[in-house]
Amino acid sequence: MLMFFVALFIVLVVGDAASTFLYHVPQHIWGKLHLRTHHDRSRSYWDHAVISKDPEILLDGVLGALPYLVIAGLLAPLSGWSAAGAVLGLLLGQLHVWWRHTTDLGWRSPAWVVSLARLACVVLPEDHDGHHRNPDIEFGDVFRFYDAPARAFLNYARSWQRRRRTAMRRLQRIKALRVMRNAQRA
Repeated sequence: MLMFFVALFIVLVVGDAASTFLYHVPQHIWGKLHLRTHHDRSRSYWDHAVISKDPEILLDGVLGALPYLVIAGLLAPLSGWSAAGAVLGLLLGQLHVWWRHTTDLGWRSPAWVVSLARLACVVLPEDHDGHHRNPDIEFGDVFRFYDAPARAFLNYARSWQRRRRTAMRRLQRIKALRVMRNAQRA
């Protein structure tokens, strides 16, 4: 019975970490699929998460869910209880995906739900709506405690990328100067 709760916890918490840091944040830095589909302001969030049949949107959803599925697949063979916990973790994760996209339908979380969600560090639909509006805030699929480390990683990776681009430009200028000097010598 303990394995049920352990598997449920691992699928949700570790799956959220893996999805955030292995898919979501890298997509915000280097990818275009997630930004093009999940942050497209021309269609509703509900369409993105629930009713779309667009292959790109479905691919983005599958790639975001893949870490959860892999973790559940690793836990399921351990015991019948762990399999049940892993499946419930996947189900709760999917229900949360649908719920966090309900602001587009007019949902506003009641005060008691906000209080419970804040206590459990769970992402509310209003939090996720903030992420749709500003892709650089409110990271974490299920849990809010991944937001600060995700933003720090995002900022670090972007600064590293800028430094790399600057170094590459300098290197290209040096090469161009060498070519020019060699041409003048010849």
